[in-house]
Amino acid sequence: MVSSGFFLICMLHSVVALTCGAMMMFYRDEVFVFSHGKDHASKLLGSTPHDQLLIRTSDSFSGLLLFAVGFLLFMVAFVKEREFHGFFARGCVLLHVAMAIWRFYFERKVEDLGHDWLRMKMTNLSTKMWSGTLVSLGFGQGWM
Repeated sequence: MVSSGFFLICMLHSVVALTCGAMMMFYRDEVFVFSHGKDHASKLLGSTPHDQLLIRTSDSFSGLLLFAVGFLLFMVAFVKEREFHGFFARGCVLLHVAMAIWRFYFERKVEDLGHDWLRMKMTNLSTKMWSGTLVSLGFGQGWM
């Protein structure tokens, strides 16, 4: 029997990852202005043409990777093995925790992102809460 909770969580993550990946690849400038403001976005986009090209290429590949992860999550949502559900859920929790640690230690050192410190803390807290929900839901439904 397949857990509907696992399917819904995978599909939700898939939609978010596909949307964010596509926006990172094709609407990068608009997303930066929306999330950081016009002044900080111009600093984050680079000052020389060479820097701008490197940053744009890096963001495009990051968006492509996120899009691929969304596609992978879409495929995983349809797997019917319960043992795989537990394995995959633990891996996702580890990935979320690693991302929160990286954001805490790395992004606070970037001067242009320093003004977002409070918002970054709230995002990390919500990520950890979501990971905790995933683990508790997994234990409650017997995935793990």
